[in-house]
Amino acid sequence: MIQSILDNDLYKFSMQQAVHTLYPRAEVQYTFINRSNTRFPRGFANLVQTEVQNMSGLRLHPEQKTFLKKRCYFLTPVYLDFLETYQYDPAEVSIHQEGHDLSLHIKGPWYRTILWEVPLMAIISEAYFKATSQNGVSVAERRRTNREKARILSENGVKFADFGTRRRFSASNHDQVIQDLLDIENPTLIGTSNVHLALKYNLVPIGTLAHEWFMFHSVLHGYQMANPAAQDAWVRVFHGDLGIALTDTYTTDVFLSTFDTFYAKLFDGVRQDSGDPIEFTDKLVAHYRERHIDPKSKTIVFSDGLNVDKAVRIHEYCQGKVRDAYGIGTNLTNDVGVSPLNMVIKLTRCRPATDKPWRHTVKLSDDQGKHTGDPKELENCMNLFYIKKLPG
Repeated sequence: MIQSILDNDLYKFSMQQAVHTLYPRAEVQYTFINRSNTRFPRGFANLVQTEVQNMSGLRLHPEQKTFLKKRCYFLTPVYLDFLETYQYDPAEVSIHQEGHDLSLHIKGPWYRTILWEVPLMAIISEAYFKATSQNGVSVAERRRTNREKARILSENGVKFADFGTRRRFSASNHDQVIQDLLDIENPTLIGTSNVHLALKYNLVPIGTLAHEWFMFHSVLHGYQMANPAAQDAWVRVFHGDLGIALTDTYTTDVFLSTFDTFYAKLFDGVRQDSGDPIEFTDKLVAHYRERHIDPKSKTIVFSDGLNVDKAVRIHEYCQGKVRDAYGIGTNLTNDVGVSPLNMVIKLTRCRPATDKPWRHTVKLSDDQGKHTGDPKELENCMNLFYIKKLPG
């Protein structure tokens, strides 16, 4: 299912470089979270384990390294030499199944384990639909749908990227989607988060950083300083490149409380990954204006559960207010007539070095349904920021 070491999202490689540079002794644990309580067929864990074992044979090939040098100019020679020697270690992944419940944990050095999340989710998704004999609609129908989406986005001037690796129906369908999105007149596909497909179709690999970067810094510096500390560390590694900040790890309001004029000018823009996109747009436009920054010089990347209609609606609202771009995921790569899995793999514990104690990590969100982490630690974090837990 995973045939290339680059069959992963760019932000995993950019974060791996940052971890390799700044936190080479850090250790972490990730946990699979089955949000929809999907019932996995018996023997499913063995299917996933087989695919995990197969990943140990993946290596970075010379032509892939050359592509990264040319297209990912922010990746250093030191990091690329490291990646050339990297190989997945299946011992870092533990998979168990009791009845229809699947549990999965990733544990080990952060600079190594950081690459597992995205391909593991892609494996779980593809393996599930194969194991349950869910084939979806015909390939011809999928292709018509893909081209129609590309046409609508193009006609409305919506610039978008494929963000669909994690919950795709299959690797082959993902590949076909990219072909179809490009197979129209004047496509507005600007790139893909999937580095393997970026190489194959000569697209721009797109991505910056994920919630785990901020979550780790909460352990180093506390929740109140996690956002600015994470941004400072990011800038130390990339010196202004990859300048799209993620706002909602501890809610956007908390993020903006420390996103002062310095950071607002330094970063090219922000990514919206939860909450109401229209309210978010108004909030960011006002925030920039209050700091005497022209919002039209900044970019909002919208990536929260998008479909074509939602992207068009947000784009229309953003006109004349702020630059906008869209990362569309599952609606592109798993719109084949099945119900996509609602799952995540999140950082749940970490420590800066082996002689330090393990600490729980949590993620809030602008949607309380997306809060993840140890319940007691979640409560502590929410109390610190005076965030009330909704009933039910």
